[in-house]
Amino acid sequence: MPLPSDNLLFGYAPKLTEEQRIYVDSIFDNKVTIVNAKAGTGKTTLAVAVARLLGKPMYYTFAPVEEDALGFTPGDVEEKESKYIVPLIDALTEIREDPRLAIHRDSNPDFMNAGAWVTAKSHVFMRGTNLKNCTLIIDESQNMTRGDLKKVLTRCHDSVTVIMIGHVGQNDIADPSKSGFADYLEHYRDQPYAQVCDLTVNFRGVISQHADKLSW
Repeated sequence: MPLPSDNLLFGYAPKLTEEQRIYVDSIFDNKVTIVNAKAGTGKTTLAVAVARLLGKPMYYTFAPVEEDALGFTPGDVEEKESKYIVPLIDALTEIREDPRLAIHRDSNPDFMNAGAWVTAKSHVFMRGTNLKNCTLIIDESQNMTRGDLKKVLTRCHDSVTVIMIGHVGQNDIADPSKSGFADYLEHYRDQPYAQVCDLTVNFRGVISQHADKLSW
């Protein structure tokens, strides 16, 4: 069923555009939701908000564009990957969740993780993971190759709610032609348990909107 009519979605429900409403409802209704969206469209915030309402543990994964050098940067895994979870932290803050308490940290004492419901980890460390009964957000999917996305998606049981977030017009990998996002977008488009959504309204303002119009 879609977003219940009496649920305010942390205050966002009355302000949702038609596109955003379709996106939110799809996450409730489907096993897989893929959103192709520009910057500033609320794609990550809405995904995290719905994940919180679904009540399952959430897994947030992403693509570190300097993957080859990741192992040589100082610190443990959490420190190496901290800069990539800024969108997650922003989204949690927007729905009034304290990221320090919501995100599981291996470095925290056990009592600090008691209420944690989010695990954040790059796809680099996903191999061998077995995902069940959770919500999986794959953020910045356009920065993953077909192989990267296959590695992540093949970890999922049918009890997982998958939200794949990306934008075909913005790519940070050295060779954009190697991105697997557009391929997987089409691969799932006609599946009965999946829906592809588009968000086109950038709410950040004229600076962000105009920057996004410049083609490669």
